[in-house]
Amino acid sequence: MRDTIRLVYLFIYNLLQFCGHTWIFSNMTARVFSFGKDALADTFYSIGVVMSLCQLLSVLELFHILDGIENSKLLPRFLQVLERNFILFVVIVSQEEMQSRYIVCMLFYLWNILGLLQYPYGLLSLISTPSYNFTWAHFTLWIPVYPLAVLAEVITVYQSLPFFETLGTFSFNVTLPAPIYIHFPYVLQIYMPVLAVGACINISQLLVERNQQLEGNNKKLKRK
Repeated sequence: MRDTIRLVYLFIYNLLQFCGHTWIFSNMTARVFSFGKDALADTFYSIGVVMSLCQLLSVLELFHILDGIENSKLLPRFLQVLERNFILFVVIVSQEEMQSRYIVCMLFYLWNILGLLQYPYGLLSLISTPSYNFTWAHFTLWIPVYPLAVLAEVITVYQSLPFFETLGTFSFNVTLPAPIYIHFPYVLQIYMPVLAVGACINISQLLVERNQQLEGNNKKLKRK
C-alpha cells in the first residue's frame, strides 16, 4: 500500500512538472512567433508565476532522493535545484529591471528544454521500462543544453550587478566583534566562478550516471 501511494505521488509530481514546463515552452514559443522580439522582453511577465511554481516544486526532488523513492544522485540534483532557485528568486525576481532582459528568455527556454527531457522520462519510468532510444535521448541531449544553461545563468548574474550596485538590494551591515558591511555585488562576483565549478562537478556526476544507465540497458538488450 505504501509503495502504491509513493508511485501515485511520483506520477502526479512528474505529470505536474511536465504539464508546467510544456505550457511554459509552448507559451514562449507562440509569443515569439506572434510578437517577435517584443515577446522576449515580456517573457517573465507572461510565464514568471508558472516558472516560479515549477522551480519551487523542484525542491521536493531532494526529499525524493533522500527518502529513496527516486533513484538518482543527490549532489547533481542539489546543485541544479540550488542554482536555479537562487538565480530565479534572488537575481531575477528581486530586480524588476532584470525581468525584461533578453537573457531571461534564453535562460527560461534552456531550463524548459532540460525539464522536457527530465519529466517525461520520469513518467515513463513509473509506467514501464523506457526504450533504449528514449533512455539514450534522456541521458544524452542534456549534454549540449546544460552548459548553455549555466552560461546563461552566469550572464544573468553579470547583467544584474549594476542593479544590485545601484539599489543596494541584499547589502547589509553585520554586527560582530567588528562591524562588517556585506556588499551583495561582491557576493555575486564570487558566486559566478563558484557556479562554473559547481556546473563542472554536476556534469561529471551526470556523465557517470549516463554511462551507468546506458551500460545497464546495453546488458539487458544483449541478454534478450
